[in-house]
Amino acid sequence: MDTKTNQTILETTKTLDQPTVKELIDTLVKNGYNKKTATKAVYTEYKKGTLNLKHTHPPTNLKNYFISLENAWFWATTILVTTTLIVVFTINTSTLLYIRYVLGAIFVLFLPGYMLISALYTKNDEIDTLEKLALSIGLSLAIVPLIGLILNYTPWGIRLEPIMASLALFTQTMALTVVIRKHKYFSLNQTV
Repeated sequence: MDTKTNQTILETTKTLDQPTVKELIDTLVKNGYNKKTATKAVYTEYKKGTLNLKHTHPPTNLKNYFISLENAWFWATTILVTTTLIVVFTINTSTLLYIRYVLGAIFVLFLPGYMLISALYTKNDEIDTLEKLALSIGLSLAIVPLIGLILNYTPWGIRLEPIMASLALFTQTMALTVVIRKHKYFSLNQTV
């Protein structure tokens, strides 16, 4: 990316006072850049931290934020948890047993820790992806035995049904916590 592109982007941000991505790209296209190059330039500057972009129609409350596209991960997690519960309790045939093993491993060894890490570090730039992955597996290996220990002292005991229900409840609670924390962070960014 050349310095002329940088100058055009910076001039546009000064004149438009927090422009949207579309406004920046349209300005670069008007200055003779193709759309792909303009998009790449805006993205590069945004990742460097030199751009302060705003959403064109930010969600105004938690309900709207909850159903926005930014929370597609939450719905994917909910579907994964629900599918895992259904598969674990219904599939017993040997041909589909590997699906049960794969979903169960993700459900037990990854999701609880990942949701806890996501709840602790809600901003994307606070922790590396590789660190997040490693911490997710490590924390899952710590959370699952603790949930089992707590279940040991309840009337339900350590059986498949209570463990699956407890892990699903923990994972979904952490996912809701992440949504609420990200909404608070998102709201603060929109008002500043």
